[in-house]
Amino acid sequence: MQITDETIEYVGILAKLELSDEEKEQSKKDLSDMLDYVGKLNELDTSDVQPMSHTFPISNVMREDVVTNGDDKENMLKNAPESNEDAYVVPNTF
Repeated sequence: MQITDETIEYVGILAKLELSDEEKEQSKKDLSDMLDYVGKLNELDTSDVQPMSHTFPISNVMREDVVTNGDDKENMLKNAPESNEDAYVVPNTF
């Protein structure tokens, strides 16, 4: 695929970049090189390769949900500027 000046202009607009003429030429060369590399990768025979979503095996690790700090209302309410029985007192918000 040939990268044209119009393609570089369009990519610059999408990326919100103002490219100089020198940067446009360099970008055109870089994009062409990338597409050539992808083309080489497409030539590889991957018929015996299993599809995968990750490069390494992962599994969801689940653990028991164990409460470690318990019900420590008294100490939590000590930090509140104002409290009423078992609750925080906050200013009205409406």
